Amino acid sequence: MAEFIIKSKNIELDEKIRNYAGKKIKSKIVKILDKVTKTEIKFIFEKNPRINLNNMVEVTVFTAGTVIRATDSGTDVFEAVDKVSGKLERLIKKYKEKLVSRGRKNSNRKEFEEAGEENLKSKIANDKTKDLIVKVKTFALKPISPEEAVLEMELLGHDFFVFINSDTGRTAVVYRRKDQNYGLIEPST
Repeated sequence: MAEFIIKSKNIELDEKIRNYAGKKIKSKIVKILDKVTKTEIKFIFEKNPRINLNNMVEVTVFTAGTVIRATDSGTDVFEAVDKVSGKLERLIKKYKEKLVSRGRKNSNRKEFEEAGEENLKSKIANDKTKDLIVKVKTFALKPISPEEAVLEMELLGHDFFVFINSDTGRTAVVYRRKDQNYGLIEPST
């Protein structure tokens, strides 16, 4: 397996927790997913006493061209790890099923996967005059179908996804509507 990183915020992680999380998450990834370049596990303890499930775990799996993220919380770290590993397994299976059902027909998909994580960059905006913009992300846009864009959006857990529509060759955005359906925004000429 490639790079495996465990981080924490507001919580001290002992070796028992690290080993448990590492073993549990790796087992879900290895048996289902190929070409993993990096996996990050973040443990976050919320100090708010009103929150019952204050131990949060976020797992981000970077594959060649795709990012899969699962987040869940529990009353203790072990419960949170168990819940997030189940959620991660379901997301990975969903991703694999989509690839199989598509039959990898789209030749642009291979090109997209080869681009990998190197083209995905994220940086914090440090310009104090931009009070409303708190984070700037840059990434390479690759031609994919709107259906693939919806899958990428779901795997990231986002409400929208910017991409180049392989059918039109133009930049487009898919988004989740309030009625839980999806929308597609494309610029007119």
